[in-house]
Amino acid sequence: MLERAGETAPGHFGLAVQDYTHSTAPNRRFADVITQRLVKALLVGQKNPYIDDELTAIAANCTQKEDAARKVEREMSKRLAAVAMQKRLGEEFDAIVTGKTDHGTFVRVAQPHIEGLLAQGQQGLDVGDKLRVKLIAPTCKRDTSTSRATSAFLSHQPRHQASQ
Repeated sequence: MLERAGETAPGHFGLAVQDYTHSTAPNRRFADVITQRLVKALLVGQKNPYIDDELTAIAANCTQKEDAARKVEREMSKRLAAVAMQKRLGEEFDAIVTGKTDHGTFVRVAQPHIEGLLAQGQQGLDVGDKLRVKLIAPTCKRDTSTSRATSAFLSHQPRHQASQ
């Protein structure tokens, strides 16, 4: 994210200081290499090696690449979770509803940490509802309308209240 002097960058807190930067190991992120080049030029009294338009383009490209890498990382985590859950077919778990779309109801199981799509029993559930789910198919699927990947298909049997 590029923040020019006198501007406020949306969504970035900057630790509430006026002049701030941070970086990780320079071999990890191109954005950090750019930051180090800028700092080095400043320290040795050289002219800024980039114009604002270049920095804006570099920042946008870095953000795009990091977002794509995060997406792949999430997808692979869900695939690994699906493989790990193969032997737990039929087991029940405590879960919470995390999302609802026209294509289904999504839940998160805390232990083990997986996300799934309710294949059965999603009627009447709302985001935040806690429920018990049963693993019926450990598989990684992507909902193309939401780009949301899940680790498993789960079922939920609503508990019927005993008549008095």
